[in-house]
Amino acid sequence: NLMLLTNILSLFYFHDCFAGTRSLVTVHQLPVLTTALGQNVTMPCQFSHNESLEMNTVLYWYFLKNKVWEPSGKYVGRVELLDNNRNSSNKGILLKEVQWADSGKYLCKITITPKRQKSSRASGDGTTLMVYDTMIFNLTGHNDSQLQCEVNVTQDPAFVLSIFHDGRKLQSVDSAPRASIEGLPYVTLTEAISPSSAGKYECQLHLNGVLITKNSLHYDPAGDNIFHDLIWRRDYSKSNTVSIWALITGLFFISVILCFSETGAVAFPEPWPLYVALLLVPITTLLGLVAAQLICRR
Repeated sequence: NLMLLTNILSLFYFHDCFAGTRSLVTVHQLPVLTTALGQNVTMPCQFSHNESLEMNTVLYWYFLKNKVWEPSGKYVGRVELLDNNRNSSNKGILLKEVQWADSGKYLCKITITPKRQKSSRASGDGTTLMVYDTMIFNLTGHNDSQLQCEVNVTQDPAFVLSIFHDGRKLQSVDSAPRASIEGLPYVTLTEAISPSSAGKYECQLHLNGVLITKNSLHYDPAGDNIFHDLIWRRDYSKSNTVSIWALITGLFFISVILCFSETGAVAFPEPWPLYVALLLVPITTLLGLVAAQLICRR
């Protein structure tokens, strides 16, 4: 029993040891991070130690077998330290212009050498980086009879795509399997529903139950009130549209009346270029609204 107790105590003492010395460092990393394709992402890494003496700190970041910090290969010019102070406990990095090939697990490792002591090294549990592309949510199918949502994501079964109507999750009529192409580091998630009534429809992407990104669309079966959030960035109702048209028409007729009104004894030539310009105002506005609706329907 005494020998067993001695062995247990030895295990506790040498836990997290490196090169025969007791580890003085604890490294903390976030388990999962998500970011949009092409964006920059911050990867936190904090370390703590039980020594108050002066020490030399060396930082390493690895992705698979590739050295991320100090940068090498494809990471040159794409990685920056969040804090350049060597004595800072913040050893996080900024990864710029994230690519699909950046998906995976990143390890933060710290080596410290206290004054007059042997060096110790410790690493975090790693941060898994997940990437997603722009979400596409629009009308599709025969006569635009379906709403379809599609997004490319890092290959991971924890990603879930869902469509909601006025806050209620809908059952998909065409839930395609995860379409992956051999050699590509992403899969395509697709959900489609048959809209039953007018209102706000929203597509949401979740990872382990956490909302990552979403896209919404206002559907009107009459087809005269479909405005995509990505274009307009706000909600428009039919009354707003009617008010805008009334304002444009009113300004047009007022301008025409003022142009044709009698101003006195002096006669001026007819300002035909001005009349043409006034006519182009409502025509241009109408063409812009038609083009916006056609883009939303694609």
